Amino acid sequence: MRLTNTLSGQKEELVPRGDSVTLYVCGVTPYDDVHVGHAMSYIIFDALRRYLEHRGHKVRHVQNFTDIDDKMIARAAQRGVPVADLARHYIAAYFQDMDSLNIQRAHLYPLATEEVPHILELIGRLVQKGYAYQTPDGVYFRVQRSPEYGKLSHRTLEGMMAGARVKVDEAKEHPMDFALWKAAKPGEPSWESPWGPGRPGWHIECSAMATKYLGAPLDIHGGGPDLIFPHHENEIAQSEAVGAAPFARCWVHHGMLQISGEKMSKSLGNMVNVKELRRRFSADALRLFVLSSHYRSPLTFSDEGLVASERGAERLRHAAQPDGPAGFSRLDSASYEARFHEAMDDDLNTPQALAALFDLAREINARRAAGEPVDLGVGVLRALGSVLGMTFAPASAPEGDHRPDVSGFIALLVTTRTELRAAKQFAAADGIRDRLAELGVVLEDGPQGTSWKLKGIAE
Repeated sequence: MRLTNTLSGQKEELVPRGDSVTLYVCGVTPYDDVHVGHAMSYIIFDALRRYLEHRGHKVRHVQNFTDIDDKMIARAAQRGVPVADLARHYIAAYFQDMDSLNIQRAHLYPLATEEVPHILELIGRLVQKGYAYQTPDGVYFRVQRSPEYGKLSHRTLEGMMAGARVKVDEAKEHPMDFALWKAAKPGEPSWESPWGPGRPGWHIECSAMATKYLGAPLDIHGGGPDLIFPHHENEIAQSEAVGAAPFARCWVHHGMLQISGEKMSKSLGNMVNVKELRRRFSADALRLFVLSSHYRSPLTFSDEGLVASERGAERLRHAAQPDGPAGFSRLDSASYEARFHEAMDDDLNTPQALAALFDLAREINARRAAGEPVDLGVGVLRALGSVLGMTFAPASAPEGDHRPDVSGFIALLVTTRTELRAAKQFAAADGIRDRLAELGVVLEDGPQGTSWKLKGIAE
């Protein structure tokens, strides 16, 4: 398998350094509900992990929670609750939302607040080696001591300064020096350290957790494009300064999520949270929406796109039903499997992998309509679909949403139409078919009876 490495800008073959592929993905700061941008990121890395495991690799997957930072402190103060309680609430909400999207849980979810001893050890080594220094505000990393600083984002210190909004701090040796330890302020949570009470900086926690639980170098370090600089750039600098060089062999970053041509972000007030989406769309629809674009390409959020993805998910679900005559299928599924693997091996090309699945679904439906056995093809479709995290479950509202499931009502209309046709009341039967078509439901008559599906991707 080849993946595009942000560090080199090239597709590189993935060769694990040990028995398992080590995968570290930056997690959320649990001060609010997760949004569609988070869903996009974790669906992509879920598909990557599932495919690696499908190809026989063992994967060791770690994802952190940043449960202490400025945003956490500000939100907790706003609500009048302890920071730890705020974190617990939104971590629980995170798992509920990710589970609803059929995203596999990481093997370990370390919390920054539980890793302070290891973080302090790492900071101490940086200070001892002259890569870090203390100021009244805390401990900072000397970026000028890192000759390769900027190699991930492909920028120079001068270029970073020109485009950055850097807070003036006369105590810092260089404006781009970043905090490893932040001195405590009145009323804030803090921990004791050799440099006085305080709390970890944002970047140091990931270096500490990744190296502690996965070692170095990591096989894959992943995240969104907004993390390339400064977060991942700083992770590299501090990790490699203490000898973990290279820190990661392959850096995988996905494209930006956009809405109406703008970046989707909390600061712009245009975020859509996962709970809201799951009230309107199935988990498979959301997954198809994300994976129908290449992970490195920008993804434009729209209701229209999700509606189309819902219809596509229904097409796959309909084809994947284990019905029809039993027997050995004459369908040649090997070519579809080969196309799927070729696409996924080439930089996780999920759009081409999905194209193979939809072509297989089309052939299954055609052979089923002709009365031929399709059990082998159905098995392959379900197996490959599950590699992408598809559930093939009927679209249904999540827990707490009490809208009725209309599938039973549609089935009743289909039965009524069949009875009308048997009674030779063709005008009434055609009326049901036409009205359902107006509502986006397509009826298919075959030797095994009448089936239905939602209008979807053109066949």
